Amino acid sequence: MNASTLWWGLLFGSIGLGFFVYGRKQRAIVPLVCGIALMVFPYFVSGTAWLIIVGVVLVAIPRFVSL
Repeated sequence: MNASTLWWGLLFGSIGLGFFVYGRKQRAIVPLVCGIALMVFPYFVSGTAWLIIVGVVLVAIPRFVSL
C-alpha cells in the first residue's frame, strides 16, 4: 500500500458516496449500486493501475446504462 493507492481510493470512495446519495434520493438502482461498489472495491484491489481501471469503469457505468 502506497500513497497513490490511498489517494485514488479516497477519490473513488468520495465519488461513490456521491453516486450512492444521488441513487438513493432519485431511487435509481444503477448509480446506487455503482456508488456502493466504488466505496467498497478499494479494499479489495491492491495495485494502483487496477484501482484506476476499475474505478474509471465503475464511474462510467451510470453514464451508459440507465434502468
